[in-house]
Amino acid sequence: MDPNQVIIRPVVTEASLEAVDSHNKLTFFVDRRANKNTIRWAVESLYEVVVDNVNTLILPDGKKKAFVRLAPDYSAAEVATNLGIF
Repeated sequence: MDPNQVIIRPVVTEASLEAVDSHNKLTFFVDRRANKNTIRWAVESLYEVVVDNVNTLILPDGKKKAFVRLAPDYSAAEVATNLGIF
């Protein structure tokens, strides 16, 4: 699976932007079939960072959301700025 097929788009809400600053987390809508290891691989290969933790959530409308915490050596704010969401 291509990393661009795993990561659909970043989530841009007030809560997700707050998590970028306070918890070093990025939030993405991801493919429903992707598991945590696939999401980790996709984020690491697309954004050249090291992922510390991945949590997932399936929303009532069927979309899957991934909360990706980066390793302390990497800045989620920098990645969000490069994505144009911060």
